[in-house]
Amino acid sequence: MSQLSKTVSTFSPALAMLAVFLMSAVQATAQEESHYEPNWESLQKYQIPDWMADAKFGIFIHWGPSCVSEHDTDWYPRWMYEDQIQRHHVTGEIKGNEPHPAYLHHVKTYGDPADVGYKDLIPLFKAENFDAKQWVDLFVEAGAKYVIPVAEHHDGYAMYDSSHTRWNSVEIGPKRDLLAELRDEIRRQGLIFGASSHYAFNWRYYPQDPAYDTGNPEFADLYAPLHEPGSPASEEFLEMWWVRTKEVIDNYQPDILWFDFGLDFPEFAPYHPKLAAYYYNHGRKRGVTTVLQTKNLRFPSYPKGTHMLDLERSKSDEMLDELWQTDTSVGSNSWFYCDDWKSKSANSLIDDLVDIVSKNGCLLLNIGPDSSGRIPEEQADVLREIGRWLAVNGEAIYGSRPWKVFGEGPTKVATGHLSEGKNTDFTATDVRFTAKPEVIYATILQAPAGEVLIRSLDASEHPELEQIASVSVLGSDQALQWQMTVEGLWIESIVDPPFENAVVLRIDLTSSAERSNVDK
Repeated sequence: MSQLSKTVSTFSPALAMLAVFLMSAVQATAQEESHYEPNWESLQKYQIPDWMADAKFGIFIHWGPSCVSEHDTDWYPRWMYEDQIQRHHVTGEIKGNEPHPAYLHHVKTYGDPADVGYKDLIPLFKAENFDAKQWVDLFVEAGAKYVIPVAEHHDGYAMYDSSHTRWNSVEIGPKRDLLAELRDEIRRQGLIFGASSHYAFNWRYYPQDPAYDTGNPEFADLYAPLHEPGSPASEEFLEMWWVRTKEVIDNYQPDILWFDFGLDFPEFAPYHPKLAAYYYNHGRKRGVTTVLQTKNLRFPSYPKGTHMLDLERSKSDEMLDELWQTDTSVGSNSWFYCDDWKSKSANSLIDDLVDIVSKNGCLLLNIGPDSSGRIPEEQADVLREIGRWLAVNGEAIYGSRPWKVFGEGPTKVATGHLSEGKNTDFTATDVRFTAKPEVIYATILQAPAGEVLIRSLDASEHPELEQIASVSVLGSDQALQWQMTVEGLWIESIVDPPFENAVVLRIDLTSSAERSNVDK
């Protein structure tokens, strides 16, 4: 009983009962308001939390038995069985009339898939060099604020201690709960922990052929129950997906839960509001507003306002009114570690980060450790270079919000699923904006060689720009000369810019003295 009810009870038992009733009613109302029902009307109350909008930059980790082969690793468990033709992964249409290179590699390296199936590669995934602290130390150095390891990929192997499948990292392979080790270290170092699930596509992933173990009912718990190609997932499979998803939520408590395609097939529709309500309510019970990230590629899985939209290897060409995310990889050609991995430049990834954030987005950047648990130096160097840039310019990224326009410049951004390969490099005439109270950040996406004119910073369009008190370059001591003109904000040449890539201008709308008074 509260102090109020104790006090009332000294005067009247009836009043005491009334006080308890009123307090119970208030508590019930608060609980009802915070509880989500598995329907879209209830889920429209959801709002993406500020901590997600502040974080901006995260690390994705594709890692598992798929990378044992070090060859065609993204979908090796599927491609190794494509012995005569290659088919489209969704439609089943023939894409090629020759064996897939992964099949040829498998035969040469391990033997015929009829004798050595994917299940036989899983014990070769040892993770013997995995050190969660070393990984997270690198992520902190890179400037990441959240980390999302893959909990289970299309192959059906759980990177955690699962009670629903024998194909997990504690029973087969490393004999360690890899997801738990990462979760504990991520949170210990103050980063946000998430997890991704790609398991929904397991139903359509493997070519089920009686010549191979994929067609053997004994291994249906790895390769999915036997079914006709192209048929919707069975109730049996859907329920297995559901209990495995709940196991990740219940036992590992991710603050971000990311889903790959597969979840957006029509047969999953009844689970869409059920999943969101369960996950959001689970977070509320532990005092966290959790974030559900999905793609909505084929089926309109989640209405606007009920989740956070994720775009794979693509971006938006406009500012969106709800927070969104791009997921892409350091590897231009791969998600999982492979022997021909091709890393993007840190320069291009920094430009992507700035472009995305200016449009109200976040960047989730993937790395691919090898099967031993080593992050290759080539990938680590890219992360470190991003971290060096963020150490100087992070104030324009973390905790910022979009300005009135996202930017200016001639370089167009391609849109649509997997469209990033169509993009061209940004130039010194491409500028992106972010903002904080009384501050605008203008990031020039390549260091300019001469004077700068930013036409979007036009006082006739934005009267608050008449109040500019100072313009400076983050990471530089140069006292910039600048002037508001009828064409926009003119700035003199930047001498010795701190970076050859993106350069950030800080534009203060109040003087330092005024800011001090405001702070007081």
